[in-house]
Amino acid sequence: MIDFIATDSAVETHYTRGNLADAILSGLKALGRDTTDVTLDDLAPVDEFHIRGHAATLELAQQLMISPNQQVLDVGSGLGGASRYLAQTYGCRVTGLDVTAEYCDVARLLADRLGLSSRVTYQHGNALDMPFEDATFDIVWTQHASMNIQAKARLYHEIARVLKPEGVLALYDVLAGPGGPVHLPAPWAGDASISYLITPEVLHSHLEQAGFRTLTWRETTTTARDFFKQLVERSRGQASPPPLGLHLLVGADAAAIFGNMIRNLDENRIRLIETIQQKPAM
Repeated sequence: MIDFIATDSAVETHYTRGNLADAILSGLKALGRDTTDVTLDDLAPVDEFHIRGHAATLELAQQLMISPNQQVLDVGSGLGGASRYLAQTYGCRVTGLDVTAEYCDVARLLADRLGLSSRVTYQHGNALDMPFEDATFDIVWTQHASMNIQAKARLYHEIARVLKPEGVLALYDVLAGPGGPVHLPAPWAGDASISYLITPEVLHSHLEQAGFRTLTWRETTTTARDFFKQLVERSRGQASPPPLGLHLLVGADAAAIFGNMIRNLDENRIRLIETIQQKPAM
């Protein structure tokens, strides 16, 4: 067993801003939104902290057969944007698990403002030691979470453990490309001490060893590159950043971080993979 407590603390420190709730509510007010009765569209600029945001969530969800009676686990749920979309759109119950306590607090606040508290819950915890019984969930959903997790084999075995037989894993992640080490800082890490990227080939091997069967496998690197270039292009000429946006999550280094992401994509240092995996029947 590895000691993941120190790494967890460093990862949580990286993501914690200390004032996210106030920053988001202030941003909503600046945009003229009612902060007591917000919509998914109101929160779209900030609440899905993964490349391509809601568009990527839509593409992943459309590959699944989600029904109202299903239990979904979102591993690395962040501010809860994807989990709230799944609950509102499909009527399912979603549990979010995230290593950052502030993210869980903000996710609960936003779920309450959207009237979704009865269908989504958020827990502060570790993906390598999930506080759930075996075979609890019909779907495990995870977007851009594994980059901070060194023990990949343990992660996918733990996901398989909490999935029901014939349950599915919907995964969208940042992986290592052939171009060399990533330029940092990046959205998931300020330095190499909490960045653990693996290649698509190694990911496929880990999933196989955890017992999964591949249903779909798609690379989305090109669209990721376009996303960041458009993000940077929109910011040019602006006197100040918009009231809501991913800059609230990455902090003062936003320009450098987004610039590094373009370099990482242009130089083939990262790749984006979207895959649906199925746990076999007993």
